[in-house]
Amino acid sequence: MKRTITIRVIVAVVVVVFVIGAWVQDGQPDLAALKFFSAAVLVSTAVFNLWDFWLWRLPLVQRIPGVSRSIRGTWKGTLTSFWVDPATGKQPEPKTVYLVVQQTGSLVIVKLLTDESRSTSASANVSEVDGSVLLTYLYLNKPDMRVEHRSRIHHGSAVFDVSGNPTRRLKGRYWTDRDSKGELEFVERSKKLADDYAEAAGYFGSQA
Repeated sequence: MKRTITIRVIVAVVVVVFVIGAWVQDGQPDLAALKFFSAAVLVSTAVFNLWDFWLWRLPLVQRIPGVSRSIRGTWKGTLTSFWVDPATGKQPEPKTVYLVVQQTGSLVIVKLLTDESRSTSASANVSEVDGSVLLTYLYLNKPDMRVEHRSRIHHGSAVFDVSGNPTRRLKGRYWTDRDSKGELEFVERSKKLADDYAEAAGYFGSQA
């Protein structure tokens, strides 16, 4: 809905500029352009959607400067937590996790799936900073009910370095409002988008 409204506003501004320009040049407004408003909105919407959902991630287009790097898909990787259990004085063992990236040319949604919880991004962005491509996002983590007694709901943020074009690896770190932090690395990728941990594990022939 927001996308359609934005396109309508842009087309309306262009039409008004043409009408005013003709008025200034010829001394009278040329309202003929208004007849094409609906057609212009339709064509603009079609072109925008074609770009947003498909064209931007074609390999050739991905090499154009300014086009967002495609990391779309389900990634398998490892989470290493730096949290130290006060009872044992040890860090948890690294665990297999899955990162699901839903991405269009204008929107990124990130989900991190573990065997105990699910994190969903509140905001996410793929950008280029000083020649390096980064995935950054803020998230809300919701643990399964069976582990809520030791792992409460929390907010956090994550930053990944995106390597390769096409992308071959995501490596980064995370921080939470529980004063915990750790590292994440993903090197295996499926083009499919998983809904949960079990489905993601199935993409890679893993046991959930």
